Amino acid sequence: MASHTAPEFVLRPFEGLPGEADWVALREVVPAATATARTTAEHGARDVLITTNLPGGWPALHRGDGVVLLALQNQASTGDASRELAANLLAAFELEPGTSLTTVGLPGSGPRLQDILDLTVPFEVTVHEGFDYWLEADQEVSDELRASLDDAAAGVIPTVKLASVDAAYLATFGSRRYVRWSWAVDEEKLIDAIARLHARREARLGDARFLGAFRSSGIVVPVWDIESKTTVEEIETAAVALEKLLTAALAEDAPLDANERRARAGIVARQLTLR
Repeated sequence: MASHTAPEFVLRPFEGLPGEADWVALREVVPAATATARTTAEHGARDVLITTNLPGGWPALHRGDGVVLLALQNQASTGDASRELAANLLAAFELEPGTSLTTVGLPGSGPRLQDILDLTVPFEVTVHEGFDYWLEADQEVSDELRASLDDAAAGVIPTVKLASVDAAYLATFGSRRYVRWSWAVDEEKLIDAIARLHARREARLGDARFLGAFRSSGIVVPVWDIESKTTVEEIETAAVALEKLLTAALAEDAPLDANERRARAGIVARQLTLR
């Protein structure tokens, strides 16, 4: 008999999946996006559309055209988001087309995403301005439905995925813009690397000031404050340069010196943890 005990806490629930950093970004910082995934042959080799969210907070949707959508931005009720999402996905496959998954139970000892997804399929992200991806391609849209979609889209924070580096997203909040860059490496090592650069005054993203970082799903997401006059092309160029510096700093293994320790303490002091 399967156990119904909640899974033990897993610090990095998406570790081992293609695009771990993007899984975390879609779960935490991107308002409207989809990404590609496919189940293993054992689970039918079925294409899955991973989404940031679904209407009504549904965990999953089996659309009328047969496409299964799995939402990431749902409140986790267990210690392992991967096992919980895998349970939601398997449950969605059992639904009749045109049906949403609205209630879920504890996944117990069932498989994790790493067990049911084909790990050779890249996690290719598409950022959207709204939520038309909820609909089937040829679905008729009534005036009422269009109004509902437009209302939902009105609350979307304009977001652009940088093309030059992995898992970096430029978000515009009114007159303020921020790059939030998810890194799929050990939390403490990345904080050390940023501290090394911060102590050398090299942690800027071009002209953008490093604000701090938050932790989620076991990885760190640094944040930079982007000046309004900076173009996306300039940000892309700066991101490539900073990626080289951060990668080199990650490879350093000498203990932090006094200045670097002070920089690290400052970063940690203003760090936010999202679990």
